[in-house]
Parts: sequence; C-alpha cells; structure tokens
Amino acid sequence: ASGTAPALGEEGEGCAGLWELPVERCDRRPECGRCSRPQKVCLCPFLPIHPLKVSTCLYIIQHPAEESRVLRTVPLLAACLPPDKCKILIGRRFSEDRYPELAAVCRNPNTLILYPGAEATNLEEIVVVSSSPSVMIIIDGTWSQAKDIFYKNSLFRLPKQVQIKTNISSQYVIRTQPTNTCLSTLECAAVALTIMEKNKTIQETILRPLQALCSFQLQHGAQIHHSKEHLLKNGLYDKPMPKNKRKLRRMELLVNNVKI
Repeated sequence: ASGTAPALGEEGEGCAGLWELPVERCDRRPECGRCSRPQKVCLCPFLPIHPLKVSTCLYIIQHPAEESRVLRTVPLLAACLPPDKCKILIGRRFSEDRYPELAAVCRNPNTLILYPGAEATNLEEIVVVSSSPSVMIIIDGTWSQAKDIFYKNSLFRLPKQVQIKTNISSQYVIRTQPTNTCLSTLECAAVALTIMEKNKTIQETILRPLQALCSFQLQHGAQIHHSKEHLLKNGLYDKPMPKNKRKLRRMELLVNNVKI
C-alpha cells in the first residue's frame, strides 16, 4: 500500500543496507549578505560604495514565485538603495487588515503605482505638473503574475497609476520578455527614480550590477533570450502554440506590432 515501507523479499534483501546509509546533505553555496549572490560570483564590486541618496521610497510588491528565482534583480536594486527607501513585500493578496502600513501608503495622495495601461499617466508628466512624489509601488513578477496582483487587490487601485514611456531595450537579456521594450523590475525602478529624482546618474548606477550579472552568465554558457515578440516575428518561436484563443490573440497582436 502507498506510504508503507517496502517488504524484504528476494528482491529486497540485496537492498536492505541501503536504508541505513547516511543521506548526503546538499548545502547551498554561501551567499553574499549584500547582493544575495553566491560569494564566488558576488556582484558587490559593481554596486555603489554607499547606498544612493534618494528621497523617493520604493515599495516592491513581489510575487512569491520571484523569491526563489536564481537570477532575480530585486536584491540588486535593494543593495543600491538605503534599507528605508526600498521595502519588499512578498505575497499575492494584500488586505487592509493584514497590511495596515501598505494601506496607509496606498491612501497617501503622493503615492504612485507603476503599472502600464490605458488609465496610466506618463511619469514624466506627473513630475512636471506636481511636486516629486515620495512613494512608488512596483509589482515584481511575470506579466501575468503582475496583472493578477494588480487587479485582485483593491488597495492598488487607490494610488495614481503611472507608466514609463521609453524606447530603451531591456539589458536583462538572460530572461525572456514578452516584447522588445519590456523592462525588468530593476530597470523600471532605475528609470523611474532617475525621472523622480531628476538625476541621470541614478539609472547608470543601478543598471551597472545588472550588466555585470548578464555578462557573467553569458560568459559561462547562458544564451541571449530574445523577446517573444522577436521570436514570433522572425519565425524562431519553437514552442507549441497555445490552444487558448485569448493567448493566441495576444501572440497575433505581438506579431502585428500592436500594443498589448
């Protein structure tokens, strides 16, 4: 029966000693306390010597699946900023009862949430017409995970919704993006902080460890991950096409260069 120890018969007697063998422990490689990378591939030489001086506080709402990814960018972002200027909350659902501090932040009229869409205002326009906001919320996850978090948490519809209008391509080339202009969480934060703080050196400083990470991975066998948009347009998409009509429609829009 399932869940019971195997009986020892003619076939089991030869393996009897195996059950008494010590199990070899699989210890994780020691990690750097600052950049959260294994110590042998630490990226601290590429981080600013001292945390950047910024007035804006970032709240990173991280999907639980991102926490276990090896090549994630949020630890690098956090290592560039003072601890009180980059707060990370992990989860899918955020209620006012369980997260009173976050609820207060969302109700603050100076709080922005970075999430593109028809209702979003360009961040550059917000900064021009008003004083620099003190808090920005950024959702960290895949596009489907971010969409789920944004629409299923009413708190995130309270802040003013903003987006970044930029033509730069992502430098996070070791992970596949939906389109050529999709940016990682670290890149979004770097661009947003540069605009909000009116300091162009911020973007360069925050992107430096990401560039080093990608360069190291590519030197050690990683492949460049083109966006799904690029693969579809060039006939290089080698995965089975989805049967779901909605997903097929999204792919069609990508090929036809329609914003989704």
